[in-house]
Amino acid sequence: MLTCQKNLFKIPEGIHYLNCAYMSPQMRPVEMTGRDMLAMKNQPWLIGTQDFFQPIAELKALFALLIGIHERDRVAIVPSASYGLANAAKNIPLSAGEEIVVTEGQFPSNYYIWERLCAETGGRLRVVSPPLPGQNRGKGWNEAILEAIGPKTKVVALPHVHWTDGTRFDLVRIGQRAREVGAYLIIDGTQSVGALPFDVQAIQPDALVCAGYKWLMGPYSVGLAYYGPAFDHGVPIEENWINRHNSEDFTRLVDYQPGYQPLAGRYSMGEQSQFVLAPMLKTAIEQLLDWGPEEIQRYCAALLHPVIPELEALGCALEAPEWRGNHLLGLRLGPAINPERLKTGLGEARVMVSFRGDAVRIAPHVYNTPEDIAKLVEVFRSASF
Repeated sequence: MLTCQKNLFKIPEGIHYLNCAYMSPQMRPVEMTGRDMLAMKNQPWLIGTQDFFQPIAELKALFALLIGIHERDRVAIVPSASYGLANAAKNIPLSAGEEIVVTEGQFPSNYYIWERLCAETGGRLRVVSPPLPGQNRGKGWNEAILEAIGPKTKVVALPHVHWTDGTRFDLVRIGQRAREVGAYLIIDGTQSVGALPFDVQAIQPDALVCAGYKWLMGPYSVGLAYYGPAFDHGVPIEENWINRHNSEDFTRLVDYQPGYQPLAGRYSMGEQSQFVLAPMLKTAIEQLLDWGPEEIQRYCAALLHPVIPELEALGCALEAPEWRGNHLLGLRLGPAINPERLKTGLGEARVMVSFRGDAVRIAPHVYNTPEDIAKLVEVFRSASF
């Protein structure tokens, strides 16, 4: 059973950081990897051809293991989720009148690209709203998404959990429905992959993109993306030398190649070797695999579940257990809690959470302790009338 891992982080006493959905704190081993790799640039003569390729191959293999696939060549290195989504959008032939299904309040990176694609092609963006807060909100939202997918649907672009409140979407059922109508399933896993199990074999997304600095616990400006068979022969959003066939042979780079690296290799960003950031992300994912997303979920559940009855008694509304992850919980405040008093109290108590939409977002991880959660509840209690 996974125990508290706070010793791996530089979190001072008195700081109650419940905000991994904003940005993960950096693990000590990740920091050390970054320092070592940064120092390597002091001696560039020691950086060989293999250093452009082998570490990236290892990182891809680790991410493949994390999401349940065997082909590391289906993984691309991206600087951001928006970059990975743009590669997908560029290769989807949307026609006038066809629809792209998204959720209301979806993270902007997984909205703007589809809005633009619709504007350029005459397609229609279909935004699925949740039911009013209350009983079975998550279930009702999932059902509304399934109902929205029909003969005109070309793309279903969703997160695994909603970034504002943690509502979990049944991607297995949604994926089945998308395949029934011949639609692409594009998933932004930034707020889930690493902390919540994600099985590509079960969900069968056409693409999965993940920024690296949240639940993958890596640095900013590097991420990973999976592209399925639907994108095997696509065109990337940029042309760079390292994505081309035979780029490993530096002596023949001007023997310009028409072919790309295998499968998703064509979609990786320029300067993908990322001598500092990619090894840091690799170190982080190695640790995540050692812990296991299932165990991270259990750890977060053990922290939060004992206090949920009191938060509900204070008037906070939250999703039913089957429609939320344990790593990201959205609390909607009832009339018994003063929002301004709550914000002030959280700041004074040094409890870090996020206010997103109409929810207070709580995002714990394995560095959190029962004392962190107790301090959170204490502040909520003090903000109630």
